[in-house]
Amino acid sequence: MNPDLNLIRYPDDRSELREHDLRAGVEESDGIPRAQVREPAIDGLDRLVKRLFDLVISTCLLIVLSPLMLLTALLIKLDSPGTVFFRQQRVGEGARLFWMVKFRSMFACADQEATHTHYNASSSQLSFVKTPYDPRVTRLGHFLRRTSLDELPQLFSVLKGDMSLVGPRPELPQLVEHYEPWQFQRFAVPQGMTGWWQVNGRMERGDPRQRVEDDLFYIRNYSLWLDVRILLKTILAVIHGEGAY
Repeated sequence: MNPDLNLIRYPDDRSELREHDLRAGVEESDGIPRAQVREPAIDGLDRLVKRLFDLVISTCLLIVLSPLMLLTALLIKLDSPGTVFFRQQRVGEGARLFWMVKFRSMFACADQEATHTHYNASSSQLSFVKTPYDPRVTRLGHFLRRTSLDELPQLFSVLKGDMSLVGPRPELPQLVEHYEPWQFQRFAVPQGMTGWWQVNGRMERGDPRQRVEDDLFYIRNYSLWLDVRILLKTILAVIHGEGAY
């Protein structure tokens, strides 16, 4: 995929598009169908409150966690050669591409997470697969993933507005290219550091269709209280290391 593209191409089959749920549709540019979110699924006062919540909480977390993040960066440099951060393009709100940053958890020569994909014949879905014994992950990387410390740099993306604390996880562009039309509903809201499916099984929920259904549940039932609940459940999931590797 051309990294300069701002939007992900929409599948030609539009028969399953439910525009009244999506607040999204298909528009053509130069004869090419593209996903367009015409208006956000979270708007008005809810949008403002969510953004203020993101700004306040992410700022506080960055202040409190800055010593831990500096220590993590130092340990990554000592553990294996390579950069401290891993940058990867993901699909955000409105199906727009942005750069998501994590602490590097893989060896520098094998940090292309996007290459580790799997085709599920039963659901006709291409999915990104994480395994607990991935040889590309460094010794420190296993710890960072198990504790979700590798995700902390995404707080800067929240401050910037590319992400939210809570929402559907930003997807890999090459997986979105295989989406069915109904699955684009998940891009009608800001993509999050954590979400509904992450706190209800995390990586154990291997079916990509089920994950999207969880994302749609979140979108249709959004409230600030739901965001707070998900954040609290995320803390518990991280403490217990549920499904993280």
